[in-house]
Amino acid sequence: MNVKNTTRAQESTNAIERLYITMLHLFNRGFYKPMGISGEALRNALLQLRPEIYGSIAEEKVELNGLVYVLERLPEGIEQCRFINLTSEEGYGSTHFTPIVPPKRRRNCYRIDDEQMNIEITRGRSDIYDILTHLTFLFIESQKICKRVLIKSSGKTIRDWEKLENALKGTKLTQTEREVALVHTSNILGRSFEETMDMHTQLASKSKPDRFLEIVYWLGKLAIDEERNYQKRAITFSPILRERLGHHIHGEKWANAIKDTLMKQGLMERPIHIISANMHSVMNSIFAKKALAKEFPKADSLEVFEALSAPGNGNLRKKVETIAKKNGMIYQKDTSGTNIDIQIFDSAKLGQEACCFALPKDTPKDKMPVLFVMDYAFGEQAYETIDEFLKPYKKEGQTPMYLDVASISIMGKAGILEGGKGDLMIPSAHIFEGSGDNYPFKNELCAEDFKGHDLLVLEGSMVTVLGTSLQNKDILKFFHESTWNVIGLEMEGVHYQKAIQSASKIRKSIREDVKVRYAYYASDNPLETGSTLASGGLGTTGVKPTYLITDKILKQIFEA
Repeated sequence: MNVKNTTRAQESTNAIERLYITMLHLFNRGFYKPMGISGEALRNALLQLRPEIYGSIAEEKVELNGLVYVLERLPEGIEQCRFINLTSEEGYGSTHFTPIVPPKRRRNCYRIDDEQMNIEITRGRSDIYDILTHLTFLFIESQKICKRVLIKSSGKTIRDWEKLENALKGTKLTQTEREVALVHTSNILGRSFEETMDMHTQLASKSKPDRFLEIVYWLGKLAIDEERNYQKRAITFSPILRERLGHHIHGEKWANAIKDTLMKQGLMERPIHIISANMHSVMNSIFAKKALAKEFPKADSLEVFEALSAPGNGNLRKKVETIAKKNGMIYQKDTSGTNIDIQIFDSAKLGQEACCFALPKDTPKDKMPVLFVMDYAFGEQAYETIDEFLKPYKKEGQTPMYLDVASISIMGKAGILEGGKGDLMIPSAHIFEGSGDNYPFKNELCAEDFKGHDLLVLEGSMVTVLGTSLQNKDILKFFHESTWNVIGLEMEGVHYQKAIQSASKIRKSIREDVKVRYAYYASDNPLETGSTLASGGLGTTGVKPTYLITDKILKQIFEA
C-alpha cells in the first residue's frame, strides 16, 4: 500500500498544534525550564515550523531581523533575566517598580531584581502564546551563541567571546573600540561585519549606544552559565494568573466602565455603532479638514491626514482633539487592565461648522447615532471585550437594560497573501486556524466601495491565526491556493464574530439584524521574502487605506 508522504504544510500545521498543546500544558503545570525537556518540545516545534518572521532560525547563524522584531515586543532587559514570571494584575502598579512597556506591545512589565522580570498578562491566552513564542526564539538564538563560543571539552570560551566580554567591562567605548568589538561579535553571530554594524546602529540610542553588543553578550552569558555552571533559566506562571485566565475579569470591568459613561451621558437608549479602530482615524475623519482649514486651506483630506500622522506635528493633533471634545467627543483612558482606550462621539452634538460629514437631517436628537470607538484588541481579547460589552447593562435592583447596537465595524492591519503593503482586504468569512470553525457573514462593505483609489482590493475568506509570529509560507500557500480562497490573515476576526453571533443569534441581547463591517489593509505579505512584519513598519503607506476605510464606515453610518 502506498502511504502518501506528509506535505510541508501538514508538517507545519502539526508543529503549530504541538506548540499550543505544549504551551497549554506548561501553563497548567505552572512552570518550566526553557532548556529542559518541556522547553525542548517548544524549541523543536518552532524549529520545524520555521516561521517566516524568524528568518534563519533553523540555521547556525544568529537571526538578526527576527531578533529586533522580538525585542520590540518584549520588555527591555529581559535578555539579562534568568527568571521570567508571567502574572495577572497583582498590585505591582502601586509599588516603587517602574513599569517597562515594550515599544510594540501594550503590556506592563516589572524588573524585580537583577535576575527576575515579571510580565503582566491582562489580554488573555493570545498574550501568553505571543510571549512564549518570542521567548522560545530568544532561547534558540542564545543557544546558538553558546555553541559557537563555548569549548565543551575544556569549558573555556573562544577568543572572540573574551574580547566582547572585556570590551563591555570598561567605560564608554570609543568608535575604534566599538568597531573592534563588532568585528568579534560578527564572528560570534556568524554574520558579516556590515550586517552586524547595521543591527548595532538600529538598536543604538543616546542612553545605550552599545545596546546591541550588550544584548548579544547577555544572551550568550545566560546560556553559557546554564551549560557550564548549571544556573538554570526558568519561566513561571503565577497562581493568580492561572486562576483568573478565561474569566473575562478585565473585559467585564472594561465594558461596565463604558456602559456607566453611556448611562451618565444619557446615551444608553440611542443607536450605538461600535468601531474597532485606532484612536485617531475616526476623530480626524470627522473634524480634521475643518479644524485645520487655516493651516491647509487648499489641501485635500489625504494631505491633512498625512500631516497629522507625521512625527513632530503634535500641535496639529492637539488642535483637532480640542475641537472634537467641544463637539461631543468623550475620551476614556482604560483603567481595567485591558489597555483598550475608547472614544464616544455623540452625533447630536456634532456642529455642521465642525463636522466634515453630512449628518442625518430628519432624525430626532434622541435617535441620532452614537459612535463608540475602541482601540485595537489583541487576539482572544477581542472576544472577551465585545462579548462583555454586548451583554445587557445590569445594576443591582434594576431591570437589565439592553443596548441598541445598530452596527459593528472592524478595521485594522492584516497580512495579505497577494499584493503588497497598503492594499485592501474585504472578508466574507473568517476561518479559525487549527480548527474546523468558520464564520461566514454578510459584510456591509465590498470591493466596489474602494474602486478608483489605485489600491488592490481583494474579497474572500480570511484566516484568524493563533499568532502572527508562527506563520510560514507552506501553510499560507495552502490556504491561498486551496478552495478556501483565503486572501489574508489576522488575529481577531473570529473572536469578534463569535461574540457578535452569540449575542445576536443565541443570547438575543442585541438586534439579530445588526450590521457588520470588516475591512483590513495590508501591513505585510508573509509570502514574499523581505515583506514580512520583521522587514519594518508601514510608514505613511498606511495613511491612505486607513482613512479610506474610516470614511466608508462613517458614510454608511451617517447615511443609514
